[in-house]
Amino acid sequence: MLRLTLLTIITLLAGCASGPKGVDCPGEVSTLYGQPMGQTQATIFDLVSAFTVSRDGVRVQSGTLRSLDRFKYVPSAVTAEGYYAQRLSDKQFRLINPHDDTMITWTCP
Repeated sequence: MLRLTLLTIITLLAGCASGPKGVDCPGEVSTLYGQPMGQTQATIFDLVSAFTVSRDGVRVQSGTLRSLDRFKYVPSAVTAEGYYAQRLSDKQFRLINPHDDTMITWTCP
């Protein structure tokens, strides 16, 4: 009985300790006006109220995404690096770099 209880506790702790699973997502790079510039790939960690983009050992965290009205406005935030992060849907994420006139939109499977 003690072993069963100990095994249950260990299983519960292991399940609660696991972090969010990243998803490999293809992305489209374009100018702010929509001119295509190429393709990219990144791992997206979706945390519902925030997301993280990871590529080649570099991670960009969106911070807490906010919207006054989710039916009218896209939830967004400004990252520590100065990018504008948007959650377009439950499968689409975007980072905008206004200084370089570029944006990347990832669509996850």
